[in-house]
Amino acid sequence: MREPILRLEGIGKAFGPVQVLEDISLSLVPGEVLGILGENGAGKSTLLKIVSGIYTPSAGTIHLDSEALSALDPITARRHGVAMIPQEFNLVSTLRVYENVFLGQELRRGGLLDHGAMRQRTRELLASLEVALDPDLPIERLSVAEKQMVEVARVLVNEARIVILDEPTTVLTDREVAVLFKVVRTLVARGVAVMFISHKLKEVKELCDRLLILRDGQQVELCEVGELSEEDMARKMVGRELSQVYPDKPPAAAHEASPALQVRGLSLKDVLYDIDLEVHRGEVLGLAGLVGAGRTEIAETIMGLRRRDGGALHIDGKAVDIRSPNEAHAHGLAYLSEDRQGKGLQLSFNVMQNITSLSLKRYVRGLIRHAAERRQAEHYQQRLSIKAANLGAPVSKLSGGNQQKVYFSKLLDIEPDILLLDEPTRGIDISAKQQIYQLIRELTEQGKAVIVISSELEEIIGMSDRVLVVREGRIAVELNGDDINEEQIMLYAAGARQHANCERVGT
Repeated sequence: MREPILRLEGIGKAFGPVQVLEDISLSLVPGEVLGILGENGAGKSTLLKIVSGIYTPSAGTIHLDSEALSALDPITARRHGVAMIPQEFNLVSTLRVYENVFLGQELRRGGLLDHGAMRQRTRELLASLEVALDPDLPIERLSVAEKQMVEVARVLVNEARIVILDEPTTVLTDREVAVLFKVVRTLVARGVAVMFISHKLKEVKELCDRLLILRDGQQVELCEVGELSEEDMARKMVGRELSQVYPDKPPAAAHEASPALQVRGLSLKDVLYDIDLEVHRGEVLGLAGLVGAGRTEIAETIMGLRRRDGGALHIDGKAVDIRSPNEAHAHGLAYLSEDRQGKGLQLSFNVMQNITSLSLKRYVRGLIRHAAERRQAEHYQQRLSIKAANLGAPVSKLSGGNQQKVYFSKLLDIEPDILLLDEPTRGIDISAKQQIYQLIRELTEQGKAVIVISSELEEIIGMSDRVLVVREGRIAVELNGDDINEEQIMLYAAGARQHANCERVGT
C-alpha cells in the first residue's frame, strides 16, 4: 500500500451561518486520479481551495506528507507541491504568455530575469500540449481554450506533486481534451496525484481511479470509479432520478419561414471569410467546429464587438449596421460570452446588480426603483434556481454554475429576440444543464431565435435544429436532420470532408 500524500479528516467550512462543507474525509496517494463530482454549490471548488490554501477550514485536519495542519496557506501548499488550475483563470491579461507561465517562479541568471530561458521553456511546454502559441503573445489576445492551456503549462513548470484540475475541459475540443488527458497520465506515471473536477461523467469514467461525490456539502460516496455507472453518478449527485437531458426538438414547420437574423458575406480581416447564415424564430442554430475555427468571432462581429470588413446584416428583413453591443441590444440581440468573468459579469457587483446591469434604465424614475429591481432579480433567482445566500451576495462568491445562471438572467432582462450563446453550459452540472436546455427551448417556443456555440458535440447534437460547421473562418457545411451527428461534424470540422461551396446535408 502506498502512503497517502494527502489526508483530510473531518473537514468542514462555513461562510457565516452557511455551512458549505461538513465532515469530509479522504486520502490521496501518489499516482492516482481522484474524481470529484457534485452539483453546482455542492462544495467541490471550496474543498479544493482548502487543499490549495486559498480557504481556511472551519473544522478538521489536513495531513500533508504526514504533517498535521489545521489550515494551509498558498505558500505552504506550494512548498508541499500542491498546484491548482482553477475553473476561472488566474492569469494577468496584460502580461505575455511566458511571463504568466513563470509568474512567481521566474528563472534567473546572475540575479537578473532570464527571459530567453523562460521563453524557450514555455515553447517546449506548449509543444508538449500540442499548442502552437507564441510565448510573447499577450494573454488578452488569447482564446479561452488557449488560456486554459497556459494554465496547464504553469502547473507543468513547478513540478507539482498534487495537481488540482477544476473543470479544465469545459472549453476544450475533444482533440484538446485527449491531449490534456495524455499529459495527466504522464504526470500520474511519474507519481503525481491528481484531483479532478468535471461535470462530464464520461471523462470521469475515462480518467479517474476513485470517485468522491458531494451533495449539499456532504460526502455521499467515496468509491472506485468502476463501481458506479454514469447513471448512478448522476443520481447520487442530484439525489433523484434524471429524466431526458435534452428537450424534444420541434418539427421544422414550427420555425418561422422568414429569418429573424440573416448574415450575408460577413468578413473579418484574416479571421472570417464570406460568412452566410440565418436563424429563424423558434429555431436553435448550432455553430460547431474546432477551437480557433472562428465561431466566437462570428458572434462577436455580429454583436459589434469586432468591426466587420465586409458583409451585411438583416433583422426581420431590415438592413442594420451594428457597430457596438449597445446598438445590438437596441435591435433585440443579446450575446453570452464564453468568458463569463472576463466579459460577462462584474465581479465586484452583487447578484441583483449584475442581473439588472444591462437593463438598469428600466428601473429608473429619477432614482433607481430598488424594490422593482429586487422583484425582478428574485424572479430570475427562482426561475433559474440560482443558489446564493441572498441577492446582495457578491457574484464572485458564487459557484461557476450559479455565476452562469446570473449571466443568463442579465441577458434575459433586456428581453432580447435573438440570443447568441457561446458555451452556454460552461462549468454547469448535469442538473443545471437540463434547466438551461429547457430554458433555451422555452425561449424558442416564445418565438425567439437562438444561436448556440459549443465545444461539446453532444450539446450541439442534442439542442440544434440545424448545424453550421465552421472551419478556418468559413462555413464548411450545413447539417440537417439525421446528419447532425458526431461523425459528420468532425469530418467537416477537421477538413477530412469538404465541399467546394457550403452545401446543405440532410433534410
